Amino acid sequence: MKYIKTVFFLFSILFCLKGNAQQLETLINEALENNPEIQKFELQYKRVSEKVNEVITIPNTEFGVGYFVSEPETRTGAQRFKVSAKQMLPWFGTITSREDYVTALADAKYEDIVIAKRKLMASVSQSYYNLYANKAKQDVLGQNIQLLKTYETLALTSVEVGKASAVDVLRLQMRQNDLQQLKDVLQQQFLAEQTNFNNLLNRDNAIEVSVIDSLTIPIEDFEINTENLSVHPELVKFDKLYQSVEKSEFLNQKESSPMIGFGLDYINVEERPGMNFSDNGKDIVMPMVSVSIPIFNNKYKSISKQNKLEQQEIYYQKQERLNSLKTVLDKALNERISARISHKTATKNLKQARDAEQILIKSYETGTINFNDILDIQELQLKFQINQIESVKNFYVQSSIINYLTN
Repeated sequence: MKYIKTVFFLFSILFCLKGNAQQLETLINEALENNPEIQKFELQYKRVSEKVNEVITIPNTEFGVGYFVSEPETRTGAQRFKVSAKQMLPWFGTITSREDYVTALADAKYEDIVIAKRKLMASVSQSYYNLYANKAKQDVLGQNIQLLKTYETLALTSVEVGKASAVDVLRLQMRQNDLQQLKDVLQQQFLAEQTNFNNLLNRDNAIEVSVIDSLTIPIEDFEINTENLSVHPELVKFDKLYQSVEKSEFLNQKESSPMIGFGLDYINVEERPGMNFSDNGKDIVMPMVSVSIPIFNNKYKSISKQNKLEQQEIYYQKQERLNSLKTVLDKALNERISARISHKTATKNLKQARDAEQILIKSYETGTINFNDILDIQELQLKFQINQIESVKNFYVQSSIINYLTN
């Protein structure tokens, strides 16, 4: 059940755009199936789980064979050889304690799989948002380049009628060159991020990643249950480790108990020649019981102290990690609020910049157009558009962090 919940853990984009949500969900599932880090942790979990079969065994049975070089003579005859078998058995419940301890270790190792999957989902989502933002910026730059070309045409017309100078045309062309440079750099950055994304999915770097054309900030934020942070897998792992130390201490107590051994000795006896009595040449069979007592048990006392100290260490590690996760969650919540504020401001400023642009365009009809003002307004528009895109990206990146911590 836990595995299923992990596989279908969805990130923030799922509540906003259903079409794109399906695409991102598919990419996340592909990453979960193919990512080598996940496969590594799954193999580690299987390896630790297999140790259960290793620890539920009893000690080896001891067999011995001895031959009397100098045959001892007894009343019933000479002893020729001896065969013995011995089996030591751990104290009652020791094997079960070993199994419980290894199972506890496997449970703790399983949390590594859950954590790795959550982190992978967050990484895939964030990389996807980075690709979206990059592509959106390229589109905006392309639109602005086309807009500048339109202004360049106006400027050339104005030059012909003496209402503008060739410098205005050159300024517009240089601005186009700058924007084209920015777009070319973004294209290279897109390829680098695409490589990162494909590596997360463990597929060929050259595979083209298709991202959504438009992404908006939802009107209302999705509900957040901050109480879920206390049962986050990164913290649950410490609980499992704490339990494994408890099992280790219980096992230590069992192993400090005596061991019981059962054995059997068989001695072959040769008949005495010229003798006739009932036990002549009768073999010797001797059942044995032995006890192994750990009289010098400083080893087990030391292990108990170590277990107690390790439990204290795990407790403080959990508290430290909980505080760190609280800090990350609080920061993500505030950053997401900031992204919403930035997006709102950028949208308002962009509308005003476009209004100013329309005023300047209308001025062209009266012959009073100022191409310096045109460039200034165009630069402001581009700035506000980029801010919009960054705000949207930051909103969803922070949402993926919040989902990682609270779902």
